[in-house]
Amino acid sequence: MSEKDYLKDISEIKNLMNKSSRFISLSGLSGILAGIYALIGAAATYWLVTTYSYGTLKLDGWIFETVLLILFLVAFFSVATGILLTTRKAKKNGEKIWDNSSKRLLFNFLIPLVAGGLYTLIILSQGKYGQTGGLMLIFYGLALINASKYSIGDIKYLGFIQIALGLVAAVYPGYGFWLWVIGFGIMHIVYGTWMHFKYDVK
Repeated sequence: MSEKDYLKDISEIKNLMNKSSRFISLSGLSGILAGIYALIGAAATYWLVTTYSYGTLKLDGWIFETVLLILFLVAFFSVATGILLTTRKAKKNGEKIWDNSSKRLLFNFLIPLVAGGLYTLIILSQGKYGQTGGLMLIFYGLALINASKYSIGDIKYLGFIQIALGLVAAVYPGYGFWLWVIGFGIMHIVYGTWMHFKYDVK
């Protein structure tokens, strides 16, 4: 057997090991749609707050509850779309949607995300609205980095970007909303597009 054949065998073994330990069927298109949902939610929130809070951006009463509902809907549709498109891609690739690698991915993604979500709700209940955008970005970035060990490694770069935007939002809380729009909206669309053409388009 030639050296070229040995290298080919090693490469195939490495690919098999990666497939067995990583869930690689994440859909780039789901990232694009998540970004679109975020932009729609941000536009609805901005209109609601500036129209009914007289430009003060003070959230209370029904406005506060409606903004939380919008955030919930954005998260729900993003997750539902991600599950649908990822399941379809996994079936196309002959990959199981619920195995040890996907379980590890989900577990490691949810730990920082749930902790961050609960902490953000606590901050919101204390009326510290300017900090919430940065917190969501930072914890989401940590969740992506944590999950990247069990999926496509490239998602960690999106995580680094989210954390950087979150830290800027912490320094300039008055721009937290717009940095949230960049992180969850624009960056998802840009990164999802890149992932789609790199991994989905054959």
